[in-house]
Amino acid sequence: MATLTTKVIEEITLNNNSYNSERSLDISSVNEIVKRIVTISTTETGLLGFATASSTDLSKSYLAGQFDEDDVRYIRITNLDSSNHLTLTFRDEDSTEFAIKVDAGHSFIYPGDNSGGVIDTMHASGSALTVSLNDLVDITATADTASCDVEVFVGSA
Repeated sequence: MATLTTKVIEEITLNNNSYNSERSLDISSVNEIVKRIVTISTTETGLLGFATASSTDLSKSYLAGQFDEDDVRYIRITNLDSSNHLTLTFRDEDSTEFAIKVDAGHSFIYPGDNSGGVIDTMHASGSALTVSLNDLVDITATADTASCDVEVFVGSA
Protein backbone atom coordinates (compact mmCIF):
# COMPACT_ATOMS: atom_id res chain seq x y z
CA MET A 1 0.00 0.00 0.00
CA ALA A 2 1.09 3.55 -0.69
CA THR A 3 -0.02 7.12 -0.08
CA LEU A 4 -1.57 9.04 -2.98
CA THR A 5 -0.82 12.76 -2.77
CA THR A 6 -3.16 15.08 -4.66
CA LYS A 7 -2.52 18.79 -5.17
CA VAL A 8 -4.72 21.64 -6.34
CA ILE A 9 -2.72 24.70 -7.38
CA GLU A 10 -4.04 28.09 -8.50
CA GLU A 11 -1.64 30.78 -9.67
CA ILE A 12 -2.68 34.35 -10.49
CA THR A 13 -1.33 37.86 -10.05
CA LEU A 14 -3.75 40.80 -10.24
CA ASN A 15 -2.63 44.39 -9.82
CA ASN A 16 0.82 43.17 -8.77
CA ASN A 17 -0.67 41.08 -5.93
CA SER A 18 -0.27 37.32 -5.86
CA TYR A 19 -3.38 35.30 -5.02
CA ASN A 20 -1.72 31.91 -5.42
CA SER A 21 -3.01 28.93 -3.49
CA GLU A 22 -1.88 25.34 -3.11
CA ARG A 23 -3.75 22.59 -1.27
CA SER A 24 -2.44 19.08 -0.79
CA LEU A 25 -4.15 15.94 0.47
CA ASP A 26 -2.50 12.63 1.35
CA ILE A 27 -4.74 9.60 0.87
CA SER A 28 -3.26 6.58 2.63
CA SER A 29 -3.63 2.86 1.96
CA VAL A 30 -3.97 3.14 -1.83
CA ASN A 31 -2.85 -0.02 -3.59
CA GLU A 32 -4.63 0.20 -6.94
CA ILE A 33 -4.45 2.94 -9.56
CA VAL A 34 -6.31 3.07 -12.86
CA LYS A 35 -5.37 5.76 -15.36
CA ARG A 36 -7.07 5.51 -18.74
CA ILE A 37 -7.92 7.68 -21.69
CA VAL A 38 -11.27 6.80 -23.22
CA THR A 39 -13.38 8.34 -25.98
CA ILE A 40 -16.84 9.61 -25.07
CA SER A 41 -19.41 9.87 -27.85
CA THR A 42 -22.46 12.11 -28.14
CA THR A 43 -24.59 9.22 -26.85
CA GLU A 44 -24.70 8.67 -23.07
CA THR A 45 -22.05 6.07 -22.25
CA GLY A 46 -21.15 4.23 -19.04
CA LEU A 47 -17.83 5.66 -17.83
CA LEU A 48 -17.31 4.25 -14.29
CA GLY A 49 -19.31 1.73 -12.26
CA PHE A 50 -19.32 1.00 -8.53
CA ALA A 51 -20.76 -1.98 -6.64
CA THR A 52 -19.96 -4.34 -3.77
CA ALA A 53 -17.31 -6.94 -4.51
CA SER A 54 -19.92 -9.73 -4.40
CA SER A 55 -22.46 -7.92 -6.60
CA THR A 56 -23.51 -9.21 -10.00
CA ASP A 57 -23.41 -5.54 -11.06
CA LEU A 58 -19.63 -5.94 -11.36
CA SER A 59 -20.26 -7.73 -14.65
CA LYS A 60 -21.61 -4.55 -16.31
CA SER A 61 -19.47 -2.81 -18.90
CA TYR A 62 -17.96 0.65 -18.29
CA LEU A 63 -15.34 2.30 -20.53
CA ALA A 64 -12.95 3.14 -17.69
CA GLY A 65 -13.83 0.19 -15.45
CA GLN A 66 -15.95 -1.18 -12.62
CA PHE A 67 -14.79 -0.73 -9.02
CA ASP A 68 -15.57 -2.08 -5.57
CA GLU A 69 -17.52 0.77 -3.95
CA ASP A 70 -15.83 0.24 -0.57
CA ASP A 71 -12.34 0.84 -1.95
CA VAL A 72 -12.51 3.96 -4.16
CA ARG A 73 -10.78 6.90 -2.47
CA TYR A 74 -10.29 9.40 -5.32
CA ILE A 75 -11.65 10.00 -8.85
CA ARG A 76 -10.49 12.62 -11.35
CA ILE A 77 -12.11 13.00 -14.76
CA THR A 78 -10.41 15.42 -17.19
CA ASN A 79 -11.89 16.54 -20.52
CA LEU A 80 -8.93 16.44 -22.94
CA ASP A 81 -10.85 18.08 -25.79
CA SER A 82 -9.80 21.59 -26.85
CA SER A 83 -13.28 22.92 -27.72
CA ASN A 84 -16.06 20.50 -26.78
CA HIS A 85 -17.68 20.09 -23.35
CA LEU A 86 -19.10 16.90 -21.89
CA THR A 87 -21.76 16.14 -19.33
CA LEU A 88 -21.12 13.76 -16.44
CA THR A 89 -24.16 12.18 -14.79
CA PHE A 90 -23.83 10.67 -11.30
CA ARG A 91 -26.44 8.11 -10.21
CA ASP A 92 -26.99 6.79 -6.69
CA GLU A 93 -28.52 3.57 -5.40
CA ASP A 94 -32.03 5.13 -5.44
CA SER A 95 -31.56 5.94 -9.16
CA THR A 96 -31.59 9.68 -8.45
CA GLU A 97 -29.11 11.63 -10.51
CA PHE A 98 -27.25 14.90 -10.80
CA ALA A 99 -25.32 16.12 -13.82
CA ILE A 100 -22.43 18.52 -14.27
CA LYS A 101 -20.87 20.14 -17.32
CA VAL A 102 -17.10 19.70 -17.72
CA ASP A 103 -15.86 22.19 -20.32
CA ALA A 104 -12.90 21.65 -22.64
CA GLY A 105 -9.67 21.25 -20.68
CA HIS A 106 -11.36 21.18 -17.27
CA SER A 107 -11.31 18.46 -14.60
CA PHE A 108 -13.89 17.20 -12.12
CA ILE A 109 -12.73 15.58 -8.87
CA TYR A 110 -15.05 13.26 -6.95
CA PRO A 111 -13.68 12.58 -3.47
CA GLY A 112 -14.22 9.13 -2.06
CA ASP A 113 -14.59 8.72 1.70
CA ASN A 114 -11.29 8.06 3.51
CA SER A 115 -12.55 4.77 4.89
CA GLY A 116 -15.80 3.93 3.08
CA GLY A 117 -15.07 4.55 -0.60
CA VAL A 118 -18.08 5.94 -2.51
CA ILE A 119 -20.62 4.48 -0.05
CA ASP A 120 -22.91 7.21 1.35
CA THR A 121 -21.16 10.04 -0.53
CA MET A 122 -23.91 11.64 -2.67
CA HIS A 123 -27.50 12.82 -2.54
CA ALA A 124 -29.65 13.88 -5.46
CA SER A 125 -33.25 14.97 -5.31
CA GLY A 126 -35.55 17.90 -5.95
CA SER A 127 -34.49 19.30 -2.60
CA ALA A 128 -31.19 18.80 -0.82
CA LEU A 129 -32.33 20.43 2.42
CA THR A 130 -32.71 17.06 4.10
CA VAL A 131 -29.66 15.04 3.16
CA SER A 132 -29.44 11.29 3.52
CA LEU A 133 -26.31 10.24 1.65
CA ASN A 134 -26.46 7.24 -0.70
CA ASP A 135 -23.91 5.06 -2.48
CA LEU A 136 -22.58 6.24 -5.84
CA VAL A 137 -23.55 3.56 -8.36
CA ASP A 138 -22.15 4.85 -11.64
CA ILE A 139 -20.96 7.79 -13.68
CA THR A 140 -21.99 8.18 -17.31
CA ALA A 141 -20.69 10.70 -19.82
CA THR A 142 -22.01 12.38 -22.96
CA ALA A 143 -19.99 14.57 -25.33
CA ASP A 144 -21.67 17.73 -26.63
CA THR A 145 -21.25 18.07 -30.39
CA ALA A 146 -18.43 15.62 -31.18
CA SER A 147 -16.60 12.80 -29.42
CA CYS A 148 -14.17 13.80 -26.64
CA ASP A 149 -11.17 12.04 -25.17
CA VAL A 150 -11.36 11.87 -21.40
CA GLU A 151 -8.65 10.95 -18.92
CA VAL A 152 -9.86 9.02 -15.90
CA PHE A 153 -7.73 8.51 -12.78
CA VAL A 154 -9.03 6.34 -9.91
CA GLY A 155 -7.21 5.49 -6.69
CA SER A 156 -8.53 2.55 -4.64
CA ALA A 157 -7.60 0.74 -1.45
